[in-house]
Amino acid sequence: MADDARGKTGERKEPPDDEAALSARLQRLGDRLATANRPSENDTGPRQTADHSAMARGFRLSTELVAGVVVGALIGWLLDRWLGVSPWGMIVFLLLGFAAGVLNVMRAAGVVRDRNLTD
Repeated sequence: MADDARGKTGERKEPPDDEAALSARLQRLGDRLATANRPSENDTGPRQTADHSAMARGFRLSTELVAGVVVGALIGWLLDRWLGVSPWGMIVFLLLGFAAGVLNVMRAAGVVRDRNLTD
């Protein structure tokens, strides 16, 4: 039965010359594309610097926020100790530190521009 599906002679047909040439061209194109897409081992492209730059920006923004909160809490704690108004100094300055940290993050991200007093 399998012989009937191939044809009466049982031989496989060879592809015509056009198909062989097209297949050879396609193979050469595939080889050229494979070598063109491989990055060079010595190449330091913009992809690597962009990843480091984005990470550095993220660390800077997070540091701005944390620093604002920590400084506000420290000032509040010192005022609580000095004036004896515990916990109000800590609460007020913790909130002010959070607001200052958010404002610093927005300035560093470029959402809010810096205002000069001379403008």
